[in-house]
Amino acid sequence: MQRNPRVRNEAHLAFIRQLCCIVCGENTTVEAAHVRYSDARVAKVNAGVGAKPNDSFVLPLCGNHHRAQHQCGNERRFWNDLGMDPILYALALFEASGNHDQAVRIIQAAQFGGEARQRSY
Repeated sequence: MQRNPRVRNEAHLAFIRQLCCIVCGENTTVEAAHVRYSDARVAKVNAGVGAKPNDSFVLPLCGNHHRAQHQCGNERRFWNDLGMDPILYALALFEASGNHDQAVRIIQAAQFGGEARQRSY
């Protein structure tokens, strides 16, 4: 089986870092956080230990939420507890890359359109 190389997009990562945290709205310590788990809906496979996924699977998270994403022990549960579909929002932000107004609307939909937050990370 041939391995596909990681798709990198530095311009998109820089764009993501200009947005507010998709979880809490904080906008001073935003980092580009890669969603690592596999998702068959979009043929996304886990890149493996020490390898980052494609830059199309990245979300804006403040430093606190980025650390919580990795420290919780189960990234899928982290997002489920927040009532968010990170794959949907990452791909939507990738499609909107460069369009700040559209990205803000996507983030607002994630923050206010999802289920009630069950756990505060």
